[in-house]
Amino acid sequence: MQAGLKPLMVFDVQVGRPVDVDTTPGHGRRFIPITGGEVSGGYAGRVLEGGGDWQVVWPDGRLDISAHYIVQIDGALVEIHSDGVRTGSPEVLAQLARGESVDASRYYFRTAIRFRTQAPELAHLNGMLAVAYGARAQRGVHLEIFEVL
Repeated sequence: MQAGLKPLMVFDVQVGRPVDVDTTPGHGRRFIPITGGEVSGGYAGRVLEGGGDWQVVWPDGRLDISAHYIVQIDGALVEIHSDGVRTGSPEVLAQLARGESVDASRYYFRTAIRFRTQAPELAHLNGMLAVAYGARAQRGVHLEIFEVL
């Protein structure tokens, strides 16, 4: 059995302002609207407006992430469901919360991704699990996505 990771694609996701849904101390909940973006790497396309990222904000600043959105690759629609975590030292998480630029090596941002599409040319995506290394960008999120072999 072969195990490992194979580069698959890159998403540069643009996001809007966070919407605080629940500010209960200890586990706040917020929604981050997805406003667009680009798909590159092994595939070319765009991130469609209208999806979102539901987040739980823990007292230590850690985020539980659950994003659901659609990308268009070579004209075909692909549903993305991504669950993950972003964590780091209190200082780094405070910088990220203020919108400051922080080198991605200073925090942990990983997601597990599943794809759904009816496009025959992309049907192989339906049967795979992918993982992403994430980084907070100036106006969004940069995700380097790998197929889990």
